[in-house]
Amino acid sequence: MKLPSKPVATHHTGDPNYTIQSVARACAILKCFGRGATLDLGEVALRSQLSKPTAYRMLVTLVECGMLDRREKNSYQLAMSQWHPKKFRLGYASQSEEFSFSRLVSESIRSSAYDAGVDLLVLSNRYSPKAAVRNAEVFVREHVDLVIEFQTNQQSASIVASKLIEADIPIIAIDIPHPGAHYYGANNYRAGLIGGHALAQACLHRWGGVVDEVILLELPMAGPLPRSRLTGILAGIREVLPKMPDQRVRFINGNGRYEISLDVMRKHLRKSKSSRVLIGGMNDPSCLGALQAFEEAGREDHCLAVGQNASIEARREMRRPESRLVGSVSYFPEQYGDAVISLALDKLQGKDVPPATFVKHQLITRENVDSIYPNDKLISMADGDSLLFSKR
Repeated sequence: MKLPSKPVATHHTGDPNYTIQSVARACAILKCFGRGATLDLGEVALRSQLSKPTAYRMLVTLVECGMLDRREKNSYQLAMSQWHPKKFRLGYASQSEEFSFSRLVSESIRSSAYDAGVDLLVLSNRYSPKAAVRNAEVFVREHVDLVIEFQTNQQSASIVASKLIEADIPIIAIDIPHPGAHYYGANNYRAGLIGGHALAQACLHRWGGVVDEVILLELPMAGPLPRSRLTGILAGIREVLPKMPDQRVRFINGNGRYEISLDVMRKHLRKSKSSRVLIGGMNDPSCLGALQAFEEAGREDHCLAVGQNASIEARREMRRPESRLVGSVSYFPEQYGDAVISLALDKLQGKDVPPATFVKHQLITRENVDSIYPNDKLISMADGDSLLFSKR
């Protein structure tokens, strides 16, 4: 009697003669993970029905091959590259395109966003608190996934942050802290300390450590954290010149701008007869404005200055043989983009992001500027060697 034929399977079971057991086990483990799921070894072994030693070896291999991420000692997650995430749309509010430091930051962020495959809506805060608030409102209307905020006014920072947080939009704040935002930028006190040490050492070398006056050019609207840059400069000076009296220190508002710093220093020099003056500023433009005032008064030999940012303008100035600019502390704005975009994507993909990430600072001087910035001559040729006094 002919037996009835076996029904045909409705799905492909595969030929066991061609099945690779290790691949099958790897697939069983990968199937355990959903998007964003974080599992430990015990859970993976239970779900995949593999022994713990076998599951562990497979997990290690899959991490090595980039299919899984190891979050902690015994915690695993599907690798971000396997998620096929949506294309994120970020908002970026630049400080102002008129300043060289912020232009470099913006160029870096645009380039890194393009490389990462994210959309970037770019608006300019134009160094204006009102513009910063309006831009925050635009980001809310556009429903961006995250905002990178670069604006200088401390008072408007709380308004900007409030509007974005209310819309459930995370924020990364560049150089100026914003409530509820992750911070990326200067380690202000440390940067100031580096500059203060250099300024005091130059004073020892040129004037035997004798100081008539210390002038620190402020940017009050930026708030107390950026001001710690000046606190660091003063602390660095005092560590090298501990006998310098407090009454010789002057804080003057240069507003972080070349023209304003030039003007306030002109006025100060009409009253001051000091012949050994140390100058520290919130940024290079303030220092360069102050140096110009001394030069106009025919008193360039009466001062020494240290800048912050190591902008192209400061690097040109310190290359002049007669320059009184001792050096400038670099923040490497051309490297901001990679770090900031990486932080943004980590935040959006649910990874742990530190509350603050600081750049690494380095003192740039006449002795090392050519080795650290060897392409400056090419930049000078590209812009016609015009000196654009700018602020961060």
